[in-house]
Amino acid sequence: MFRMKKGFTVLSALALSFGILAGCGTANNNSADSAAAGGSESPAASNSASSSAPVEIQFYFTGSQNVKNLWDQLTPMFEEKNPDVKVKLVYIPSGTGAQPTYDRILAAKQAGKGSGGIDLYEDGLPVVTQGQKDDLWDTLSTSSVPNLAKVDAKTMQDVANLAVPYRSSAVVLAYNSEKVTQPPRTLDEVFDWIKKHPERFAYNDPSTGGSGSSFVTTTLYKDLPEEAIHSDDPAIMKDWDKGFATLKELGPYLYGKGIYPKKNQGTLDLLTSGEVDMIPAWSDMVLEQLDKGQLPATTKMQQITPGFNGGPTYLMVPKLSEKKEAVYKFLDFVLSPEAQAVMVKTMHGFPGIQLTNMPQDIQDSFKGVSEGFRNFNVGELSKEINKRWQSDVAAQ
Repeated sequence: MFRMKKGFTVLSALALSFGILAGCGTANNNSADSAAAGGSESPAASNSASSSAPVEIQFYFTGSQNVKNLWDQLTPMFEEKNPDVKVKLVYIPSGTGAQPTYDRILAAKQAGKGSGGIDLYEDGLPVVTQGQKDDLWDTLSTSSVPNLAKVDAKTMQDVANLAVPYRSSAVVLAYNSEKVTQPPRTLDEVFDWIKKHPERFAYNDPSTGGSGSSFVTTTLYKDLPEEAIHSDDPAIMKDWDKGFATLKELGPYLYGKGIYPKKNQGTLDLLTSGEVDMIPAWSDMVLEQLDKGQLPATTKMQQITPGFNGGPTYLMVPKLSEKKEAVYKFLDFVLSPEAQAVMVKTMHGFPGIQLTNMPQDIQDSFKGVSEGFRNFNVGELSKEINKRWQSDVAAQ
């Protein structure tokens, strides 16, 4: 039996992580400036000025530049509609550290200091799970965030209503449709295609990007029970032998007879240049680069069965935030079709709300790739996978 993670089940995502740049301490954003010494401003006037000031919420998020671009667009749209709320964006560039923001929220709770000045936090499923164990996240409902009704109910159940899935992405097969007229539909068919088309397939070093990691993990878990992809039980490691043997066997048939590019972009560059015909890739990266003309127009995408991993990026509200009413307003706006359309245009991700709530052209753009993915939630085992891949596969 596998030791399952407790709290809720997981369906289909990747996970992102956060760092921080600021120290602890809750900011008081509602107080007016102190009157000058000996000034004539009355207490009533001071209180009036204070009450008219907008409530400022602090939103911590991380990611690539396109994530920052998204929030830079959405925030003024929201503030124009809601002048009583100001959103202070705290951007932590991707790769600057995962744990400190979470640690700050937890430390503030343990020290009796509220939420540490953090009112909204963006991250992946593992952090939602960990925050449930540490009792950090507020439970959300349609009474406080009405547009949650537009989110698939099962998706909310999967996170026990502790997080808002505001966008999603998935790893898919990206391929040159001029060279690949009948793309593989299962992982076994992918393996067969690789062997029949030597050096025309590539996946990146799994420690450098999620698309390569997904290919490796999907291979390791291909013949294991479905519940295994939701377990961090170290006993599962002994069941990886067959998968690693397959990955080692495939090595000589891959690009450069066993060259593993760095990062997700590394394999996309090979597809763009025509050096390979098929790769695993993040759907949002493919859509964005097609939109910008950076990938050939002949590039197509397809999900396999059972699917590669994917899933939402989440927004969580610290339970001890003192500004939750203002945060709820912001979350409701983020889940509006208007804001979700901006997200699709900026991030090329799947909407967080159900596609039926989106314009028809957006619905059509995601046909075939917005469903079928799975969410691998194996915790610290992902580090063990990378270590063994380096020794058993890359070093051969």
